[in-house]
Amino acid sequence: MKERAIGLLGGTFDPPHVGHLWLAEAAREQLGLERVLFLPVGAPPHKEGRVITAVSHRLAMTQLAIQDNSAFLLDTTDSDRPAPHTTVTLLPQIQAQYPDAQLWLLIGADSLRDLPAWIEPQRLITQCRLAVLPRPGVEIDWDVLETAVPHIQHATHWLDGPSVALSATQIRRWAEAGRSLRYLTPPAVLAYIQQHGLYRNQK
Repeated sequence: MKERAIGLLGGTFDPPHVGHLWLAEAAREQLGLERVLFLPVGAPPHKEGRVITAVSHRLAMTQLAIQDNSAFLLDTTDSDRPAPHTTVTLLPQIQAQYPDAQLWLLIGADSLRDLPAWIEPQRLITQCRLAVLPRPGVEIDWDVLETAVPHIQHATHWLDGPSVALSATQIRRWAEAGRSLRYLTPPAVLAYIQQHGLYRNQK
């Protein structure tokens, strides 16, 4: 029986924001996670054709975002490996690092809804459990999900707490318009964005 519990929060983190941090903290507290690994992806397979901020910037911003929480750890396993960067091939590499741990994939309800479109979702839910935070306006049709990915409901645990309707896409658009990002990202991340002139004039 696996007793350790490790949370995995993958994403582009372009930029990391308070929604990411809240999901990680809610899962840490409610599931008794030993740690939460933040796993910036190198080349997101579902975002081909979009300009992605250099991975060096995204790693730096993620480290700044989590620096005040000793349970949060930046993990470069995904960003260091060659493409394609898919969750189903990442999970065995993380499990090898924590062989005695139960892995929890931390996602929002929108990602749960869209899971049938992921690569090998059936195999994925045999490798980890899903910790899901509700998102405003997102409803789950379990009949549809169970048909596409049998037993997914059994692999899913709903987290309690406020829902956050915030995305990195919204933040980038806000920044491109010259608007304030204060309170949307941690102060250290905001300072980094300003220092490096990120998210300006990306039309």
